[in-house]
Amino acid sequence: MGTSPAYQVMAQEFGETMAREGYDLVYGGGRVGLMGVLASAVMKSGGQVIGIIPEGLFDKEVADQSITELRVVASMHERKALMEKLSDAFVALPGGWGTLDEFFEILTWSQIGLHRKPIALLNWDQFYAPILSQIEVMMEQGFVSKENRQLFYVAEKMDQFFLELKQRL
Repeated sequence: MGTSPAYQVMAQEFGETMAREGYDLVYGGGRVGLMGVLASAVMKSGGQVIGIIPEGLFDKEVADQSITELRVVASMHERKALMEKLSDAFVALPGGWGTLDEFFEILTWSQIGLHRKPIALLNWDQFYAPILSQIEVMMEQGFVSKENRQLFYVAEKMDQFFLELKQRL
């Protein structure tokens, strides 16, 4: 959930805004953490939520069975592939290892041409500033091209994210 209750408020507002703007949520299927808060907010606001969870996590009872649809898959690889297939766009809210893993994998898939869907980082309260600085270093050192840096956009606030998303879809 993060160290501050403000993260939970942000996730709830993001979910409410998603539903109000007519977007459904495809996510990892858990009922814990910020993604659980987000999914609950989308559901309570009238949106649809599809969760995709590997069997091993379902068995640990972290699966949210109160969402619109919960799909159980065999592996994390299968989960990511199905999430990509069902999604029209991707956004990384503040999070941990799983968030970074999924963000960079979907970014890499875009780089190699597996999809052309919008990808965004919600840099809420400058959460991703250190990573964005590292990406700048990677560009300066010739490991990331300017073209590949354009594969994702950064939104500092929710309204900015949704405005840009409408333009990119």
